[in-house]
Amino acid sequence: MTTAPAAGFLTAHRRMAAAHYGFSGAARLDAWRAERLTEVVRHVRANSPFYGRHLAGVDPAAVTPATLHRLPFTTKDDLRREMYEVLSGPLSQARVHYETNGTTGPATPCPRSALEVATSNTAVEASLRHLVGAHFGDRSPVVGLMGPSELYAFGDVFGEVTGALGLCHVKIWPESPRVGYRKALRLIDELGVEVLVCAPALCLELAAAAARLGRDVAELPVRLFLVLGEICTPEFAANVATVWPRAVVRPVLYGSQEALCVATGSEAGTLHLAAPNYFPELVDPDTGEPVPEGEDTGELVLTMLVPGSKPLIRYRTGDVVRLSPAPAGAALPGPLVEVVGRAADRVEVNGRRVWPAELESAVLRGVRGCLGYQVVLDRDADGDTVTARIRLRHGAPREPAVAAAERLAGVTGTRSSVDLVDEIDGVTHTGAYVSWKAARVLDNRSEPDAAARAARTAADRRAAAL
Repeated sequence: MTTAPAAGFLTAHRRMAAAHYGFSGAARLDAWRAERLTEVVRHVRANSPFYGRHLAGVDPAAVTPATLHRLPFTTKDDLRREMYEVLSGPLSQARVHYETNGTTGPATPCPRSALEVATSNTAVEASLRHLVGAHFGDRSPVVGLMGPSELYAFGDVFGEVTGALGLCHVKIWPESPRVGYRKALRLIDELGVEVLVCAPALCLELAAAAARLGRDVAELPVRLFLVLGEICTPEFAANVATVWPRAVVRPVLYGSQEALCVATGSEAGTLHLAAPNYFPELVDPDTGEPVPEGEDTGELVLTMLVPGSKPLIRYRTGDVVRLSPAPAGAALPGPLVEVVGRAADRVEVNGRRVWPAELESAVLRGVRGCLGYQVVLDRDADGDTVTARIRLRHGAPREPAVAAAERLAGVTGTRSSVDLVDEIDGVTHTGAYVSWKAARVLDNRSEPDAAARAARTAADRRAAAL
């Protein structure tokens, strides 16, 4: 059921979105954000028990884009502590209930109202229309959806968006005990699935499963991987194209259960902020202070501009990103969002802090046929050491992978080596479920933290189901 105020907002949002994705909304965007910022602060103050306390004394009419930074942050700890108190209205008024995976803390509720579903899906629809059109023209491919769990929005979002675009979709959950990789590969083949929407790690795991089962991925119909859920560097995408010789990788979405669809992808491999739905800020991930004028990299802080079930004000995402203007002629509007990695996933080696994307790029630059990798950190009397464990498919060239030792040494400033292995630790396929660091980095210098333990549990559970 849509109330009259919500219907009025949706009508206005559709006009703004049509102008934005038609590249004629730039002049209106600032006014839209200013108006919606006041509206959403008023909404949460009046309807959310948490924000009623958190923003006590705040005059919504006095909150502007220029003064927003004076409001307190909303953190993941706030969401875990307050749970349903964060909601701006009873759950019965939401359209659907989701929750976070809860691997490193309590699973937090993430219901979405019809308003939030419609406004968030608008950005996804624009991206998917562009990406499918770029590869298939007017022809409609079959789309396979490979999501993490039914309590995630993934399946519903892409199910609705493919429906809106008139595309057939099939929900193939290869890690479900009722599906599995053998059946997933059979369905892809039999149904002629040409587009797969999944986490980046699944591109490689699906190829590894095909190798185990004696299937040649070159004979499968997949032409396009649309990835989301964890970082995907250009080097990773280039490697996948060597594993799947008839397919390419493009980012389709960056977001989260809590923040919804923050940015969507283009054929150029860029992610673009869903600008009508968010007011973004960048802060220093260590201090929380705004990044200096002229700098484009920092922890992303989001204020959601849609007055739905759970809009968040100055939400610290924990993700470090680069924000920059879209280049002239870009296929999608909105600032570019380049995800560097989670602040908590930074790796310290001999006193030097290294970002996840830097490690992945160093491991995979120029590598062909990699079915998985893991970075192992150790310490001896002379200091820290780094080893890249790399699994190559049969016949893949070894030299580019061996050269990763030199590349890693340049990034980390420490002794590095490469170990080419026949099998890779199953924990490397848990990135979208827990964290990139927990999946890709084995740090033997200290006891496993909560994320590492959660990733190991997920990997063991997955191995038992295979």
